[in-house]
Amino acid sequence: MHNILKDKPTKLFIGFTAFFVANALIAECIGTKIFSLEKLFGLQPSSITLFGESGLSFNLTCGVLLWPLEFVMTDIVNEYFGPKAVRRISYTAVALISYAFLMFYSSIHIPPADFWITSNQTKGVDNMQTAFNGIFGQGLWIILGSLTAFLVSQIVDVTIFHRIKRITGDKHIWLRATGSTLVSQLVDSYIVLAIAFKLGSNWTWAEVFAVGTMNYIYKFIMAVILTPVIIIVEKRIEKYVGHSTAIQMKKIAMGEESDGFENIPTAG
Repeated sequence: MHNILKDKPTKLFIGFTAFFVANALIAECIGTKIFSLEKLFGLQPSSITLFGESGLSFNLTCGVLLWPLEFVMTDIVNEYFGPKAVRRISYTAVALISYAFLMFYSSIHIPPADFWITSNQTKGVDNMQTAFNGIFGQGLWIILGSLTAFLVSQIVDVTIFHRIKRITGDKHIWLRATGSTLVSQLVDSYIVLAIAFKLGSNWTWAEVFAVGTMNYIYKFIMAVILTPVIIIVEKRIEKYVGHSTAIQMKKIAMGEESDGFENIPTAG
């Protein structure tokens, strides 16, 4: 066990997994708040017409501030550990997020203490139980849509990433990372709305495509902006584990069927 914990690729994978799961859970928790992207930059809300839907602006969930990091992490893990590792941390994230929501719903139905209900009236919160329910009581369709979109988009990201890598080899990580993210984010944007609001709230398809397109425009821009981050992280990883180890990790990742890094000579 001591040697395992000293192994640099193992420590790297544990760190990536912890951040990946924590980031996904935080994104789900803060996703109940909707913010105006235009107001964030001191601009007036835009009024765009798409698919016959007018008055559209960039009103986004706070969760989208963190989700782009998930796709950056996906590409890094894919590059060094392979698709099996990406699937593993994705399933882990979904399982733990589902567990978290189960705990949220359980805590909602626990009888509150009387003093707690009115404990923050001086701060403008008349009923703490109502506020708690509103924050943590996300609808079932929204949760289902979010988790389904996440899993499907992860699979799409992994598949496209490796197809591009088989063509480019170790070169052009920015191309396979950005390319796979742009496609997977497109899938994510529409699946979550189709399940959460088309099935869950009877939205029209025009509304789904209009709002989904607005969301994707933001995600597209963020994917491009975050491309340099992937290149920087790649260089930091190579410095951390060493050039020869990094090359071997990438070769094992491309093998897809490998389930471990016991042959990589790095520790400390």
